[in-house]
Amino acid sequence: MQIGVPRELHPDEHRVAIIPADAKKLVKAGAEVVVEADVGVGSGFGSDDYGEAGAKIINDRKELLAQSDLILRVRKPDLGEIETLKKGCIHISYLDPFNESGLIEAFSRREVSAISMEMIPRTTRSQKMDALSSQANLAGYAMVLLAAAKLPRIFPMMMTPAGTLKPANVFVIGVGVAGLQAIATAKRLGARVTAFDTRAVVAEQVQSLGAKFLDIDLGETGETKQGYAVQLTSEQLKKQKEGQKKQIAGSDVVITTAQVFGRKPPVLVTGDMIDQMEPGSVIVDMAAESGGNVEGSVPGETVEVNGVKIIGDGNWPNLLAHDSSRMYSSNLSNFIEEFWNADLKNMVLDFEDEILQGCVITHQGEIVNETIKNLNK
Repeated sequence: MQIGVPRELHPDEHRVAIIPADAKKLVKAGAEVVVEADVGVGSGFGSDDYGEAGAKIINDRKELLAQSDLILRVRKPDLGEIETLKKGCIHISYLDPFNESGLIEAFSRREVSAISMEMIPRTTRSQKMDALSSQANLAGYAMVLLAAAKLPRIFPMMMTPAGTLKPANVFVIGVGVAGLQAIATAKRLGARVTAFDTRAVVAEQVQSLGAKFLDIDLGETGETKQGYAVQLTSEQLKKQKEGQKKQIAGSDVVITTAQVFGRKPPVLVTGDMIDQMEPGSVIVDMAAESGGNVEGSVPGETVEVNGVKIIGDGNWPNLLAHDSSRMYSSNLSNFIEEFWNADLKNMVLDFEDEILQGCVITHQGEIVNETIKNLNK
């Protein structure tokens, strides 16, 4: 089996799908690994590193795509490149399948087995393949560092002969993987941290990190089987906003992480809340690219509203491209290893497997993922 790793074409994407150490493992397992020249330069991995790992390096991107049995990427491909893929190959990357119906149909027409890394089920067995979690972990860290750099004051309390500086107040909304890492990072930097999540069950996790959990009575809430927060009713969302107002007004930094997979995220920080914050305060909107948790946030930009900086950069793991590539590469190599046939030296897609049922979107000319299939009805 030839495994092809093309360069990412997006100008602001520096991650790579497979790092040299994992390429070496795949070669040892019996695969032929072919990478496009300079595939890992943006994340600190040179072509010589891949050559030493046993990978073949080529300059011809079209040849790589046309001859590879398995394609590994970070981002979804350009629509035009799908026609250049080897018919019947396997393609693994982020695909955004809820919003990319044209892309999914093109994969189906080409009879490509398209696997979406966003759709890996959150189960104990699949943890080592869960790219959403691995990348969100780094995103939580990156958001706090960026907020600290933009804030015109320090995070920790500091006692000096000139007086005592109080610690910064950080408020994290959403206590998933990214939120927990944001809390831990802000605490390590010395900030006073408060957090909120619609799932009261996470309060203990927040407190274990030394942060305070903001208690807002929303009535009955819960979480899905995969650990995601259940969507709130309009009345519950109104209660959440009211309960957060005072906390937001007194915060130096607000970090929102409430992304809703496949849907537009809720607006949690409104203009009137921003108006109550002190000039110089910072808001980081993790969900800016998918619709935003913060009124006025702009995807890919930092804007200022009444003296408050609102950061909507997006693609947070890319700010730490070396380590995020290491983690994503590990997710991919673990996925391949899970379904690798050592005798045939290839991947076998067994659709009785619950992981594959969740993440394979197209196969043999059809949309096989039930969730995505139902979107088109």
